[in-house]
Amino acid sequence: MMKYMLSLLVLTIVVKANAQTEMQRTPKGALCQVFTHNTGDKIKVNDVITFQFIEKTDKDSVLRSTYEAGQLAQVQVVAPQSVGDMMEIFPLLTVKDSALVKVPTDSIFAGHEDKRPAFFPKGSYINFILKIERVQSLNDAIAERNAAQAEQKALLEKMKASEKLDADKYIADHKLILKTTTTGLKYIITKPSTGLKPLAGDTLLVNYAGRTLDGKLFDSSIEDVAKSGGLQQPGRTYEPIQVIVGTGGVISGWDEGLLLLNEGSKATLVIPSSLGYGEQGSGDIKPYSTMVFDIELVKVKPIKHPVTPRPLAKKPLHKKKPLHKKTATTTAPKAS
Repeated sequence: MMKYMLSLLVLTIVVKANAQTEMQRTPKGALCQVFTHNTGDKIKVNDVITFQFIEKTDKDSVLRSTYEAGQLAQVQVVAPQSVGDMMEIFPLLTVKDSALVKVPTDSIFAGHEDKRPAFFPKGSYINFILKIERVQSLNDAIAERNAAQAEQKALLEKMKASEKLDADKYIADHKLILKTTTTGLKYIITKPSTGLKPLAGDTLLVNYAGRTLDGKLFDSSIEDVAKSGGLQQPGRTYEPIQVIVGTGGVISGWDEGLLLLNEGSKATLVIPSSLGYGEQGSGDIKPYSTMVFDIELVKVKPIKHPVTPRPLAKKPLHKKKPLHKKTATTTAPKAS
């Protein structure tokens, strides 16, 4: 972050020192000043460029900044379509060049003045400070992207293959005796209860602590657990969370697991990624990660569930008596 802030400061100083000189107008009406003139080929249509930018008002209010976001911008250069798309500016630059671009807001909001924000009054400019960090041909950019995707795919396949082994090792190391459902959810009721059993659609109050297989606490509704686990959750109110169970509002491992409990009971759920965050992961939870949750079903607030009518008992069918009673006949064995 410090690196980005220093780069931002240096670039802003350079811009302010040169902002009043050597501005040239582009064919579409933007004003541009190039501060550096590095050697090398100019950017061409179809090149893929990676760059830093700051977007500001005339009063130096920053609207967007790749320095603050910590991520560079990347685009493929195409023929310019409008005064504000920067595509007529990029071919003036080469790698490591910096420039100031002033785009007239009157051109941008022409025909739809109702969408003009107050911080862009008539006669004002949107100011872009650019620095080109990298220039690639389209073929090179595609090849690099494909290589990165292949590497990512191989990594995900490796993580997917190791998930079951990692989960089995965790269970063995912690000497857990678990039941397994047909979906792959593993669980143990650590505190049984005879309280009310929830049904899908009921609202539940739940306390919980979630950990990865390496023991890292990534979330908890219990303050003491969060503090002892070194979990920072600024501004969080520590109390049971509210879940409408069985409606897809939480991961499917929770939906299934909570319906196994009774009000007042506690359990440990070992939830595979197929019932959790899958190949995407979430925050501290990596792709193809099994999670472990200690949960307590604090309260069940049932809704009025429709009563399923009991099927009517079928009356036995009475066989019709034949009109004429048949007399059975037998054939006596012949005497020999």
